[in-house]
Amino acid sequence: MQAIAQRNEQAFAELYLRYGRQMFRFFYRMLRRDAARAEDFTQELFIKIIERPQAYDPGRPFQTWLYTLANNLCKNEYRRQARKPAELTAALEDNTAVWLPDTIDRQLLETHLRAAIDALQEPHRQCFILRYQEELSVRDIATITDCPEGTVKSRLHYALQKVAADLQLNWGADSQPDLYKHLTIKYL
Repeated sequence: MQAIAQRNEQAFAELYLRYGRQMFRFFYRMLRRDAARAEDFTQELFIKIIERPQAYDPGRPFQTWLYTLANNLCKNEYRRQARKPAELTAALEDNTAVWLPDTIDRQLLETHLRAAIDALQEPHRQCFILRYQEELSVRDIATITDCPEGTVKSRLHYALQKVAADLQLNWGADSQPDLYKHLTIKYL
């Protein structure tokens, strides 16, 4: 970041190489899997870094600072849009899935899982994505979201319960142990 503050283009290229794809994935998940918006937000994030490199405090971990900036961009977007995930709730209400114990339709499961994650209330979804998809610590998430660690833990607990309940709605209570064997949250 010191080199970027001195307008070193090579340092910026290295920073983008290291974090560009990761930030795109974060925005993609946070912005309801809209690739075009995720690309725009990734570019906006790195433009902010170029414009104000002095905003970085070397006393803080860089990755936490970067996610804080990205999270703030998302929060501002949510305020602008103020939209509800009605189309995702409708997808969850589509209870046409039939449970076949020996053959899970993985694509259908992943679709329901994505819908369940997207249907979470915003603070719960943020914590869920940062913890289980971005693999950040509770402490880092607390810093990024500017709330106490206990609140992060509570939000994570609620999010897991809600996702499990939504999946149970679609896949049935009897399938729960087999369902979780096949669950891959990180790459959705």
